[in-house]
Amino acid sequence: MIRAGNKLYITLICAGLVLVTFVAFEQVRNNQFVNYDDGTYVTENRHVKAGINRDSIIWAFANIHPSGNWHPLTSLSHMLDCQLFGLDPAWHHMTSLLIHIASTLLLFYVLQKMTGAIWRSAFVAAAFALHPLHVESVAWVAERKDVLSGLFWMLTILAYIRYTKCPGIGRYLLIVLFFSLGLMAKPMLVTLPFVLILLDYWPLNRFQGADQNGTETAGQSESVSGVYSGSSVRCLFTEKIPLFALAAVSSAITFIVQKKAGSVWGTEILPLYLRIANALVSYIKYIGKMIFPTRLAVLYPYSRNGFTAWQLIICILILAVVSAFVIYMARKKRYLIVGWLWYLGTLVPVIGLIQVGAQSMADRYTYLPSIGIFTMVVWGAAELSAKGRYGQIVSATLAGLSLAALLLCTRAQVQYWQNSQTLCQHAIEVTEDNFVMHINLGLALYSQGLVSEAESHYLQALQIKPGAPKAHNNLAVLLIGQGALQEAIRHCRQALMSRPDFAEAHNNLGNALAKNNNLDEAIRHFQQALKITPDHIGAHNNLGSALATKGDHDEAVERYRTVLRLDPDSPIALYNLGRVLVLQGKRADAIDCYQESLRLKSDQHESHRDLGMILFGLGKLDQAIFHFECSIKIKEDQPFVLNKLGESYFLYGEIKKALRCWNKVLELEPELISAINNLAWVKATQKATDIGDPNEAVQLALRACELTKYNRADVLDTLAVAYAAAGRFDEAVATAQKAVEIITSGGNQEQIQEIRDRLELYRKGKPYQQHSDDRNSSK
Repeated sequence: MIRAGNKLYITLICAGLVLVTFVAFEQVRNNQFVNYDDGTYVTENRHVKAGINRDSIIWAFANIHPSGNWHPLTSLSHMLDCQLFGLDPAWHHMTSLLIHIASTLLLFYVLQKMTGAIWRSAFVAAAFALHPLHVESVAWVAERKDVLSGLFWMLTILAYIRYTKCPGIGRYLLIVLFFSLGLMAKPMLVTLPFVLILLDYWPLNRFQGADQNGTETAGQSESVSGVYSGSSVRCLFTEKIPLFALAAVSSAITFIVQKKAGSVWGTEILPLYLRIANALVSYIKYIGKMIFPTRLAVLYPYSRNGFTAWQLIICILILAVVSAFVIYMARKKRYLIVGWLWYLGTLVPVIGLIQVGAQSMADRYTYLPSIGIFTMVVWGAAELSAKGRYGQIVSATLAGLSLAALLLCTRAQVQYWQNSQTLCQHAIEVTEDNFVMHINLGLALYSQGLVSEAESHYLQALQIKPGAPKAHNNLAVLLIGQGALQEAIRHCRQALMSRPDFAEAHNNLGNALAKNNNLDEAIRHFQQALKITPDHIGAHNNLGSALATKGDHDEAVERYRTVLRLDPDSPIALYNLGRVLVLQGKRADAIDCYQESLRLKSDQHESHRDLGMILFGLGKLDQAIFHFECSIKIKEDQPFVLNKLGESYFLYGEIKKALRCWNKVLELEPELISAINNLAWVKATQKATDIGDPNEAVQLALRACELTKYNRADVLDTLAVAYAAAGRFDEAVATAQKAVEIITSGGNQEQIQEIRDRLELYRKGKPYQQHSDDRNSSK
């Protein structure tokens, strides 16, 4: 039973753990999502962004995550965040921090519950909470699976402690439940049954015939936790068979789905001997980073030079010596062998024997394994300090200084996770040959409009790894934006040579080919992208656009509707569908699409523009003006939209506003014929002295005629009106007659009659003047 004084200590320690952990990590509130997996897990995952609903829950359990994992509970936690907070990164980060704090408190509770050593347990929990190696797990939204699985790891151990006090089916099922949930958060928990056996040895002391201090006893002894020792090893293993079975099933599922997703590297890419060497070296490197947490990075790539023989030999010797020592001390200092085997065993799934991804090691992999090393160090230091006169004072001082140093280092490390650029730049600075980070830094820079800087990093990535498909693909996207289509096509093809099933490269190659007017081949690549990834929204959209360009409007509509079935809130698909519906003459349906698109994303200048065009055609001038103005506010340099806005103002009676629009158009596009013609028409037909100017109208109309080589009837008509307004009736008659000659061949009888009516005025020596009630006859 815990005494009242101890309860106070425990309460204060818990409060202190919460406080220092929050202080260490509170800067995550200011961090953004990063472009390294956060898109796959949250920001670009339509199922996750939809929040918690029936379809998303089914998806979480029934499908392999795009990252190549099956962790439905992690997906559900991200969905809940999106449901509650949308895509506000601050709250996504805070959720991970709160889970980390909860795991810290549980770790402290279970350790002191099992051992009765309050301060030692507190120090282990504090080291777990504050160590900079754990920044990656807490500050990286995509690594929610780490902190979430850690929480269920602690809950499983807590349930196991309750079970060992009073075994029963209900308590055992609670262990199974928490363990299952942990596996559905991250399958790295498959080693937990093994760890429970270690805890049976120490500190639960359930192995038959051994007391807490490691000496033989004739009878049974009770450990601090109230658990009675004396169970045979066979019984202890037998009771965990269901847990080992769950671990085996989870391991099989994980291997199958990662193999299917192409995440597992074959031995032809990374030979087995290199994997074994890397595993042995990584075990020591991880310990080194626990002692001196410097030069931490989100990705440690495999070195192109491999390991030297002496590095490998030293690491093997260290592992052998430590292992021999803890085995020798196993009966006297059980915490040593338990902590050491905890560390070695829990790293096995991620040590690289089965290689998944490009990393040689990763900080996040130490999240739970580090507890074993912390336990060895803390319990060992406590025993050593107990032997000296001032040992406890010295150890307490050193412990406090160590934790303060860890806190400061963690705060510094959190800052590197501020955004994609800071994260990738730091990784490049502290590692070598990190082509993945060059690619991601290029992507971050490109998203900021820093095109040349992005290109430089893509090229550096290709220098390190010439066949890197993502570098070729991203470089192709950049080149498409620059209009260098042939170069873009070349890079896409090189990406596909390295990785033929790269759906994104097929999609981008299709884009480049479509822009290069090679629609048939573009369509084939869009279709290939969809064969690889059937729900690739971008490929469906692009295929629809290519089909629409070819005139296959019905099939294009079907493609866009497929996108909307996959993602009902896709403003791009709604916009594209609206464009095709206009071509089919379904203007009412098109208006609905544009309006829904703008409801979802109000800053689409294209949707405002095209909706304005439809409304202009329907004579709904006030609404057309509104949407044209919105389009211009979003994107100012649109001379065509400004011209239509001017026409709308003119027809609406706002002549001066129309003139301002057309003058602005000519600043942006001095040779836009329709704007020149409109301006000439107004200055020739309006009586008001502050608007009309016949001589300027003649000059403008002549300029328009020169640009059209005197070959357009409407422009010649304007010139005739301008001549008449300036009193030059003979020239007006001649010009109008030429306009009639040109238009007669076109067969527009209404326009012919209008010009002939004006021609009669010129012959009578009268100019044509437009009245407020006949503006619809303007240009």
